[in-house]
Amino acid sequence: MGKGDKKTKRGKIANKSFGARRARKIKRKPSVEEKISIKNKA
Repeated sequence: MGKGDKKTKRGKIANKSFGARRARKIKRKPSVEEKISIKNKA
């Protein structure tokens, strides 16, 4: 259980892959309300 183990988080980092143990960060789109408020402030 280490860098060679594909099922562990450390193994995922070493293998440069993602999965249940190492999920990707979700890129959140700004909502319509946020876009409108930014335009009104400028």
